[in-house]
Amino acid sequence: MDELGDLVDVTTLAVALIGVGGTLGGTLGGAVLSQRVTREQNQRADREREEDRHDRAQEARRDLYARLNTTARAYRVAARDSVRAAERGESIEPAVLESAKDAWLEQYSSAQMALPKDVHEVVSTLNRALGVGYSVVKQLPSSPAPAESYDRAKAWFSSPLSDGVYLLRVTLRHDLGVEVVPDFERARTRMLAALDGERRSLERLLASEQAQASRPV
Repeated sequence: MDELGDLVDVTTLAVALIGVGGTLGGTLGGAVLSQRVTREQNQRADREREEDRHDRAQEARRDLYARLNTTARAYRVAARDSVRAAERGESIEPAVLESAKDAWLEQYSSAQMALPKDVHEVVSTLNRALGVGYSVVKQLPSSPAPAESYDRAKAWFSSPLSDGVYLLRVTLRHDLGVEVVPDFERARTRMLAALDGERRSLERLLASEQAQASRPV
């Protein structure tokens, strides 16, 4: 009888242990599954946040590039129109050109720290070319050879500077992946060198004319 009682106690204990083990195993298994689910949720949230940051950065870059393109075009057009108006003997409204220049310089200044190296090279080269164009307009009234100066100014705004603004637009679109141009790097380097060479040549001419105009008669 005692042996039967002992057997019952052992069986009861075994059943209890199995129940506890099952409960613990279920608890541990549930905890592991919960941790895995939480980890996957956190990873998904991290990916979504990274995608959101990338999308916002890309949108900010598109906005910046659009402003650079718009203000560069407006600056060139304002300077070119000033030359044409002066040649026709019309009064020039300096506020239009000054406003266009200030708008470009504001965008150029704010963009310098955010631009990739290749884009910055194009923007900086164009900035110098636009600055020379501004000098061309300002020096027209004191030019010793007005007809020649008007022709030179019109040629500058319709050819080298126009090409420079076009290069800016293509460079910005290429960087955004909107317009992928075959062999772009070689074409960009060639156009930059041409614009910089034309700009230096024009600067020398303007400096020579200014020195001549300042000489006492």
